[in-house]
Order: sequence, then C-alpha cells, then structure tokens
Amino acid sequence: MPTTKTKQALIPLLDLQPLQDGNQDGIQLLASELKAALEEIGFFSVINHGVSWSLVEQIYEATKSLHALPQSEKDALTMDRTHGGYLGMGAGTSYASEIAGEVRKPNQNEAFFVHEGGYREANQYPELEGFQQLTASYIAAMQELAGSLLPVLALSLGLDPDFFAKDFDVPSVTLRMSHYPVMEYSQNEWGLAPHTDSSIFTFLPVNDVPGLEVRPAGYDWIQPPPIPHSFIVNSGDMLKRWTNGRYLSTAHRASNLSDIERYAVPFFYGARDDAVVEPVSTTVSSESQSRYEPITYGDYQRWFLDRNYRGLTGNAASETPP
Repeated sequence: MPTTKTKQALIPLLDLQPLQDGNQDGIQLLASELKAALEEIGFFSVINHGVSWSLVEQIYEATKSLHALPQSEKDALTMDRTHGGYLGMGAGTSYASEIAGEVRKPNQNEAFFVHEGGYREANQYPELEGFQQLTASYIAAMQELAGSLLPVLALSLGLDPDFFAKDFDVPSVTLRMSHYPVMEYSQNEWGLAPHTDSSIFTFLPVNDVPGLEVRPAGYDWIQPPPIPHSFIVNSGDMLKRWTNGRYLSTAHRASNLSDIERYAVPFFYGARDDAVVEPVSTTVSSESQSRYEPITYGDYQRWFLDRNYRGLTGNAASETPP
C-alpha cells in the first residue's frame, strides 16, 4: 500500500497540562478526548507531558553511542528469555501479529532492551559511562508519565479513577533503543514489519528522521507529522483485551525512510506480571458479550516474546495467543 503524510487532525493531539495543574474539568475533557482517540484511531500525540526534553535527547545520544560499539561488544550482551540486552540485525520476525502478512522476513533493525518489573530477572548493560543510570532515570520519568494517564483511562471507560491502580503498582515496562541503518528494502521487508504492540501503551518521542508509519482503520499507511517535544502514543493488544475490543490496537510499521541513520526509543508500558486482564464491566453487556478469556499480563507477554524471538528464548509458542 502507498504511504502518505497526513494532517495532524487525523491523529488527535492531547494537551496534558490539566494533569500538571490538577484541573478536574480539564481532566474530564481529556478523558473524553482519550476515549475518542482510542476508539477511532488507536494513536494520539501528547504535549505538556512533564518529561524533560533534555532527558529525551540524552537517551537518543546514548542510543547512538550504544549502537556505535564494536559488534563483538554488543553480541556479548545478547538478550534471552528473562534478561534484557541486545537483539541483532534480523534476529526478530513479527510472527505474533497476523497483519505482518504471509511472507515474513526478519526485521531489519538492531535494538537494545532494558526491562523493569514483570518476569524478567535482570538487565545487561554496555560499558558506557552513565548508561545504566541514564536509562533508569528515563524509565522512571516515563513511568510517571504513563501512570498519570491511568486515571484518565479509567474515567474514559466510566470507571472510578483508581480502578487500574492495583494492577500497575509494579508495572511491566521496556525501553527499546533501536537503530535502523540506511538501506534499501526488498519486497515485503521492513525495519520492523507491520504489527501491533503487546503492551497497554507505547510512547515514542518525536523523531525528525522519518520511519514510523501507521494504518488506522479505513486508511492506507500514513506518516504522522512530527510535533516538537511531543510523544506519539498508541494502545496495544492488552488494552484492546481489557476493553473487550472497544479500544483499538492499530497496525504500524517502521523503517528508515531517509538517507541518514535512524534511531528510535519506544517505551512500552504494561501492568504487573500477575495482573488478570479481562474485559472491564463497562465494556460487557447482553449486546456485547465478553470476547476474551482472562489471562495474566505476564502470560501474554511471554507468548509474544516466544513467538517473535524463538531463536533467542529457546521456547516455541502457539500461532494464536493464549
């Protein structure tokens, strides 16, 4: 399908200043805007989010430094089922998403993963001065941002603002520090093939180097326009399950669409490992029966990881999610 650039009006822009100010009327309006964004598009951008942009810039610089290391140093930190670390070029394939198509080629990017919470036991870190402390600071800032949306999410579903709090006291989060080299892609090949995310929310800081493409229902692939100092956010498979399919998990893909190196640092935010995810009461009725069986957040994540990275985890996974 062709790719086109789009006006920002298609992807809603949410101003989070009411959260910073504690403005209850503004928060109620945000809940309405979030509801519309997740029901209609599955993507939105946020501004006035409270995350220092200098911290974002430091993370981008650290990502560049990481991927500039000798290959032998990166390979020594290869990730596995329970440890964060390095994923080499072509080491992952998007098997977990049906939308990747019949022909599935390895994803043409390399990445480094840092996890907190969930079932992962530990992380591995490169010998770069301040790297571990910087990633910890960034993850803490992103957890605060993501957590601030939980009451808004609950309100958008007609629930008590604290509804999700018990399931996110120890959230499962992942920072992915990705590198997309300059290259020409063959047919049915991408930096990251068409897919949906497994998490609740994904936060991607704006990037001047184009690469993200989104396919909302009823549209061809589009490139979201960059908004200075913003994050583009999308909902994932587990939020779709939690809302009985009401909130979308929208297809997207990534490549390097420029003639310079591209880096991206998506942050994936999810519930505690043992949180039971099943459609909330306000999304189930006699006219809209529950579409999903209960599953823990961690069990779904383990299936997703094994499905896409079997060569690294050593575990096979069923074609369909549990």
